[in-house]
Amino acid sequence: MNYIKHLNGVFQLFSKDSRLNPTHISLYIGLFYIWNYNRFPDSFHINREEIMKLSKIGSTTTYHRCIKELNYWKYVAYFPSHNPFKGSTIKMFKFDTSDTKAINLEYPINGQALVSYININKHNTNFIKLEAIAKEKLILEFFKKENWPKLEAEKFFNHYQGIGWKVGGKTKIVDWQATAKSWMLKAAEMNLSSRAQFNLSSRAQSREKNQNNLPLDHFQDNLHTNQNKNYDEPL
Repeated sequence: MNYIKHLNGVFQLFSKDSRLNPTHISLYIGLFYIWNYNRFPDSFHINREEIMKLSKIGSTTTYHRCIKELNYWKYVAYFPSHNPFKGSTIKMFKFDTSDTKAINLEYPINGQALVSYININKHNTNFIKLEAIAKEKLILEFFKKENWPKLEAEKFFNHYQGIGWKVGGKTKIVDWQATAKSWMLKAAEMNLSSRAQFNLSSRAQSREKNQNNLPLDHFQDNLHTNQNKNYDEPL
């Protein structure tokens, strides 16, 4: 087994497979290390904790998802064990020859059709959506607790969600509650300013209206005529 040719071959496949993320590749390298250490047997047993440590994977959920996907996508054959005293079995495929069978993107090794597993990009998108929904709910509750209307909470969420939760679009927000209180203070100042301008405008309109409604003074010369006019003069 020429492991250099094998790695060259598998890395070429990695570069063409958009479904993979760094965790898949890290897990595969961990499995390859165990395979190499045992002198490339046809199959070998693995210890989950050991593989997770080699692959730098901290979540068992992520580990199980990735190893199953490597199995579905025919990078390895994974035979899980339900016996706690017996590790699961891995069979590594060889990718060191030019006539290596192309990886089937739809079916696992046993040839049975599978329901398409959610791809990584879609998984990340769904996670981001769920995270946004959860954050919006927290913000709504926070504004409600501070006796602010729901509309103001939605304005705050939509504004910062649109700029990636960064102050000025540059600095990542560390404490969104503090940012929300600053938003409330600015909104209160804007409301006071708007009310003051409205009151001034209303008073000015009221004064103008009162002046227009004043009755004409019969003793006042409203037409500014010359009362000493000599009517003997021709027009």
